[in-house]
Amino acid sequence: MDWVATLRFAHPWLLWLLPLGGVLIVSVYRRYGSLATHGNELIISEIHSPTRCVPLRMTPLILASTLITHLFGGSAGREGPAVEMGGSLADNIGRLFRVPVEYRPTLMMAGMAAGFGSIFGAPIAGGIFAIEVLSLGKLRSSALIPCLAASLLSNVVCQTWGNYTGVHHMGFYIARPQSLGEASFGYFTVPTMLRTLILGIACGGCARLFVECTLGVARIGARCFRSEWMRPVAASLVLIALTALLGTRSYLGLGEWNPIPGDYSLTTLFQEGGASPWSWWWKVLFTALTIGSGFKGGRVTPLFFMGAALGNALAEIVGLPVDLAAGIGFVAVFAGATNTPLACTLIGVELIGREYLSLFAIACFASWLASGHAGVYVTQRIGRRKHGDGPLGITLAEERERVARKRSEARNNRKRLFW
Repeated sequence: MDWVATLRFAHPWLLWLLPLGGVLIVSVYRRYGSLATHGNELIISEIHSPTRCVPLRMTPLILASTLITHLFGGSAGREGPAVEMGGSLADNIGRLFRVPVEYRPTLMMAGMAAGFGSIFGAPIAGGIFAIEVLSLGKLRSSALIPCLAASLLSNVVCQTWGNYTGVHHMGFYIARPQSLGEASFGYFTVPTMLRTLILGIACGGCARLFVECTLGVARIGARCFRSEWMRPVAASLVLIALTALLGTRSYLGLGEWNPIPGDYSLTTLFQEGGASPWSWWWKVLFTALTIGSGFKGGRVTPLFFMGAALGNALAEIVGLPVDLAAGIGFVAVFAGATNTPLACTLIGVELIGREYLSLFAIACFASWLASGHAGVYVTQRIGRRKHGDGPLGITLAEERERVARKRSEARNNRKRLFW
């Protein structure tokens, strides 16, 4: 990923080949993808109801397609490929050693934890993520120890390899101003709590907007183009036009670093003036167009960018320092979009600092509530409802269909009453 990003910045003309990259990804997945096309959704579904083996081809396919997406400038993340590779390898290793079927879910969860924890350098968060991402409001605690063990060991291997290759995880720093009460328990003061709560609610709205935009792009693409390969081509042309219109490459790729002077990246978002007021929206749009049209890649690193950019934009409004607001947004939008507030709180602690634990927790759970019953992983099940009434145990995709039916019935009833 690091090599591909460096190559793309060295050769800006690669962006013009983004439509070709989309056609290549769609063609390969149509020919060889089979069940692997469903990615993380397949792994989560198999953990809930293990009936089919996760194909081993998922690992090379998602790795190659993600590198293609990033090489040509698609806006996507890296946690999706890591989790898919971890789940796929774990399930196939289990088959190789004839692990009993009742242990398959735990093994796949451990693989997911290993991929997630090592890709970000946050092993504790990785272990919690794997047991939290399956169901809203419920943790599969029986798999906690295997997931933590796999994530910790995977992170050690990743860091050891990084020491030899020179590729390391990115760290973030937030200053500690006395005005927020440095001596208090992680800035746990009432005014700061309230400001953090407001920012967390805004982050939940941003997360919901991203989910709706991604689904909307996929829906419009399916409606307008019968040929699957035309969808990434059309989205690529829009991305190229937007990049030219905005005059910046800040919203392409991971967004983690950017060597172009004046452009934005995660390293600048924690600084005053390190983002425009609408940087968060442009990253939402670029990522929704990329993922929704058929390109492959994760969503978490773009979500980090969206959250940090939103925190940067709202810092003055809510009355928080820019770096602190960016750090809170960094984890809170991720929490709302993936429905994993506990894991997101811990990833903030591991990547930014434990003194902000209380603020991360408030923002992540506020974002989780504000985002509603929606998320980037549509096979997540509703173990406990955030609010309102409805059936439990259904997936987010089924919940979306149920709500759409209710709204349609309500509209029809109103029309009937009117006439």
